[in-house]
Amino acid sequence: MNRICRLFNIKYPIIQGGMVWCSGWRLASAVSNAGGLGLLGAGSMHPETLREHIRKCKAATDKPFGVNVPLMYPEIDTIMSIIAEEGVKIVFTSAGSPKKWTDWLHERDILVAHVVASSKFAAKCEEAGVDAIVAEGFEAGGHNGREETTTMCLIPAIRRTCTLPLLAAGGIATGESILAAQALGADGVQIGTRFALTEESSAHFSFKDRCLRLNEGDTILTLKQLSPTRLVKNEFYKRVEEAELRGASVDELREILGRGRAKLGIFEGDIFEGEIEIGQAASLIHRLQSVNEVMKELIEDYNEALNRMQANQQMQFTTGAIKSH
Repeated sequence: MNRICRLFNIKYPIIQGGMVWCSGWRLASAVSNAGGLGLLGAGSMHPETLREHIRKCKAATDKPFGVNVPLMYPEIDTIMSIIAEEGVKIVFTSAGSPKKWTDWLHERDILVAHVVASSKFAAKCEEAGVDAIVAEGFEAGGHNGREETTTMCLIPAIRRTCTLPLLAAGGIATGESILAAQALGADGVQIGTRFALTEESSAHFSFKDRCLRLNEGDTILTLKQLSPTRLVKNEFYKRVEEAELRGASVDELREILGRGRAKLGIFEGDIFEGEIEIGQAASLIHRLQSVNEVMKELIEDYNEALNRMQANQQMQFTTGAIKSH
């Protein structure tokens, strides 16, 4: 047990990211039932669709679960009202300032975690009174911070400036990486890509199949003039790349992007013209597994890595061992 487990009343400090078009009730309930914290991805749901998923999730698990809410969502007031009405007690916010909604949620006994990509915004979260922070590094899939700071650098930087419970995100897909995140100062982790590529994820099979065949370097952060987004290199990306190289305007890039591009790629399975949003960690994953299999593997690999590290403690560095020459 640690601060994250106590805060959210879960067995393992593992949170499933609330990803658009991937994080429906089947995925969220499966993660919660396996001892983590499942999140519904409200960013790709109409208000009444979210209500339906909340109710189905409550029927599928008696464990805690939450909702991820992008704060730039056009019907944010309606979404928040539904969350409160349906008795959800955990909300993860992203893509905006948490200041407006944190007090409102706290008044309704709802815990708030907020996603950031820099120490500056982590400090603002602490000022806003959130209960936990998710620090998401450059390796993550989908929308990313403009700072392009890696998880390895971001976690210790935020740990130095922030006292709140801290979750590491971006590039976390194995038990070893969970242990590494804790060594850097995180209390737990938020995992997106690994859970997006499970049987319970609501993403299209073609999306999963394409992502399970990725190698290192097959994703790239692009669309930086609009909103930096990590994508798989496909035909759509090539058109974006060509436009950016010749100095296309923001308006032209918006026209190329169009509407519903992420839904086309992730939910409808058009792996050529859709936005295939996935993190760098996809290159480590090559099998479609159930959530139970993933959670079991994460815990076993974490414990093995911890045992290896403890066995090597006799190799500890000491100040006296460092000599100038």
